[in-house]
Amino acid sequence: MATFSVTNPRKSRVLTGFMALYLLYTLVPLVWLVINASKTQPALFSTSGLSFGDSFALFDNIGKTFTYNDGIFFRWLGNTLLYVVVGAGGATILATAAGYGLAKYRFPGRRAVFAVVLGAVAVPPTALAVPTFLMFSKLGLTNTPLAVIIPSLISPFGLYLIWVYAADAIPDELLEAARIDGAGEIRIFLTVTLRQLVPGIITVTLFTMVQTWNNYFLPLIMLSEPKWYPLTVGLNQWSAQANGAGAQPIFNLVLTGSLLTIIPLVVAFLLMQRFWQSGLSAGSVKQ
Repeated sequence: MATFSVTNPRKSRVLTGFMALYLLYTLVPLVWLVINASKTQPALFSTSGLSFGDSFALFDNIGKTFTYNDGIFFRWLGNTLLYVVVGAGGATILATAAGYGLAKYRFPGRRAVFAVVLGAVAVPPTALAVPTFLMFSKLGLTNTPLAVIIPSLISPFGLYLIWVYAADAIPDELLEAARIDGAGEIRIFLTVTLRQLVPGIITVTLFTMVQTWNNYFLPLIMLSEPKWYPLTVGLNQWSAQANGAGAQPIFNLVLTGSLLTIIPLVVAFLLMQRFWQSGLSAGSVKQ
């Protein structure tokens, strides 16, 4: 009878220490935000940043955040959801279709497209913000939701992720079998390959959603009316009220709004974590 011995993986105290420091570095800002969102405006300056105030004012701050300035926070939240659903959702759809096509079809200029995509991944979005503004200004689209949505539809990194994932996750034999059965290319894409691409699609969705949700510089230069602001720009406007001759600091509402802003992202990551992990590890193990 054969016996098998299971050895425990080696543990590194140095790596464990680095992970503990990284965990502390990640959690301390979140803890600081939760604690300070529960303070009143005076308590923010009279108590330590990591200690609670005399009274727990979180729920009172939440109520004031939603009602301040005629409930503009609700408008900013709706704008952010619009930009994420249409912009990030559209970017995921386009990246999925284009990435699959580039991975599974051969056509002239394919290598050139690959080079352009890699080059686009290396360009920071802030470098394109000003040229994009000038172009949209000529078209008369600035200060409209389209000025934020249309640039968000392009995700070179998402396209590259789907391209790499589809190349390994979808066997060419599966496509050939579907073609022999008489299925057209669109039907193959919708009924066969989409199921195989789900982990990759979830991964791209998370990346584009976070990128659009946290987008600040593009809406800042594209939008001038507060009614079209996303949460990032709107909360920064609230923070700027503390400056100037007629200063009206509302840091307690800024912190509470920041806490409310990250909750949807945390929920999304928790719900789609297993798909995200499987998407990132696709192709790492060969049979």
